[in-house]
Amino acid sequence: MDLFSDSWAALRTAVADLRDEDFARPSGCAGWLVRDLVCHLVIDAQDVLITLVTPAGTQPTRDAVTYWNLVEPPTGEDPLDALTVRLAAAYGEPWLLKFHLDDVGSAAGRAAALADPTVPVATRDEVLTTGDYLTAYVLEWTLHHLDLIAYLPGAAEPPAEGLARSRELLEKIAGAAFPATFSDKDALLIGTGRRAPTGAQEGELRRSATPLPLPLVLG
Repeated sequence: MDLFSDSWAALRTAVADLRDEDFARPSGCAGWLVRDLVCHLVIDAQDVLITLVTPAGTQPTRDAVTYWNLVEPPTGEDPLDALTVRLAAAYGEPWLLKFHLDDVGSAAGRAAALADPTVPVATRDEVLTTGDYLTAYVLEWTLHHLDLIAYLPGAAEPPAEGLARSRELLEKIAGAAFPATFSDKDALLIGTGRRAPTGAQEGELRRSATPLPLPLVLG
């Protein structure tokens, strides 16, 4: 629960620190500008709020690891992705996106802090405990924090604890550990195909037999 709060707070702070011109820069999400990514975070925050007030009367069907699905690399043709880009452009001014994320994002953070981690909740036709749901989002927030600052040298990085926990989750999803020489950040970026490995790293990956990259999607 604390890792969710810390990761989410750090990501929202990173958005708050953006300059207006940063919103037109590319992000680490292929095909999305920073403004598109921030708009996606608004939608994510809404999803968190909806899920936390949707208790389930059945046993969990997934946990923080199995909630992630492996998908084919995005083509840019997904209707929701296209909607996100149009919606982001409709905001017009960066401060409006900042305001909306702060408003909805703060509410999502408060709701998470008040939630009982043992209560099952329903989302995307699956059931998982609130604790597992929020843990899954530690990986979501951490990856998107890295996406946000991908082309912003000097920007604050995600919390070290969130990076370490996200690496652990990704290794469980992959069913294999990344080489010990990889930093947590390198493991996440290379493991999800956000960055190509160096020649030396590629050799280490072959020796470790880690199946990469892992295109991920929640639910």
